[in-house]
Amino acid sequence: MYSPVYQKTIRHFLKPVQELLDDEAVSEIMINGAESIYCERGGKINALAGRFASERALMAAIHNIAEFAGRPLQANQHSLDARLPTGERVHAIWPPASRNGICLTIRKFNHRTLSLQGLMAAGVLTPEASAILSAAVKLKRNVLIAGGTGTGKTTILNALSEEIDESERIIVIEDSSELKLRQQHTLYLEAQSSRTGGASGLNIRDLFAESLRMRPDRIIVGEVRRGEALDLVQSMISGHAGALSTIHASSPQDAVSRLETLCMMGDGGLPILVARNQVASAIHLVLQLCRAGGGRRYVSRISECLGLDSENRYCWNELFRDQHTLQSDGSSAWTLQPRSRRLGFFEEAEAAGLDSGLRALGYRSLVEPSV
Repeated sequence: MYSPVYQKTIRHFLKPVQELLDDEAVSEIMINGAESIYCERGGKINALAGRFASERALMAAIHNIAEFAGRPLQANQHSLDARLPTGERVHAIWPPASRNGICLTIRKFNHRTLSLQGLMAAGVLTPEASAILSAAVKLKRNVLIAGGTGTGKTTILNALSEEIDESERIIVIEDSSELKLRQQHTLYLEAQSSRTGGASGLNIRDLFAESLRMRPDRIIVGEVRRGEALDLVQSMISGHAGALSTIHASSPQDAVSRLETLCMMGDGGLPILVARNQVASAIHLVLQLCRAGGGRRYVSRISECLGLDSENRYCWNELFRDQHTLQSDGSSAWTLQPRSRRLGFFEEAEAAGLDSGLRALGYRSLVEPSV
């Protein structure tokens, strides 16, 4: 629980944008120097008239946020990743790294955790896609959620986590804590920067190594960005099934290709074909998110990764793809259409007694039974 003193002082330092922080319709606040403030509301970015008194006042706000997050700024530091007492994610960067002066970006989150049913009600998922995703999580398929900035990856990750059984021990690893799971037996690990004259920092790779000694049933990595991808992938193929994570990518193929690259960042001597084989063995499902021009977020594809073919290319079983239809009034209607009703994990569903619902939807095994 955060200190009320920090809450009051941070509200004081962020007074020029406090109204935006309290506005539930605002999803992002962008401060580009003391005299330039923008916000995203309803998917649209607007310039605002407010301003900070000076660059010094804005930097004082950043120092206060850093102190609350336990990440006090060092003399040679040029940026900060942290969170506000109420959970909003903060990124700050300042001169000389930023030519625009001090830039502070605040990402707000809907504190109401959505389930798959909630995503269906919001028009983000169809019932059929929800059933497939629910079965995949329950069967401990490794799921990668891909998308650009602001496409709702964290929201989807939270919703998928709702399908994890209450009896499981879950470890969540993040740079800055954002996820909040309903399961009681959940442990949250957060990266820590090093401090001058103090303890050394802990990055995602360090935390991942720690998590493997904590007897996890599930490991959730908020976002794969760097060399920790190698640790995640190798844990997936060595018995820690059912992992969930997000990655910045614009298609399922781009997602696994980027994961390969990040794995090689984790081990500079890793040959690309070894990285590709490991990624192909580890990732079972890629869920692709997109963002429409009006700011609406939606699922554009759900694809099952079936390993590599004889030429070391990824094999895909595309389960769903988005379809946009032009309406008579000129608007576009979106639907998530099924593309294949064969599942690579159907036998696992059958063995676990989860196949009846899938059969009712017309799903069957990817492999035809022998006669």
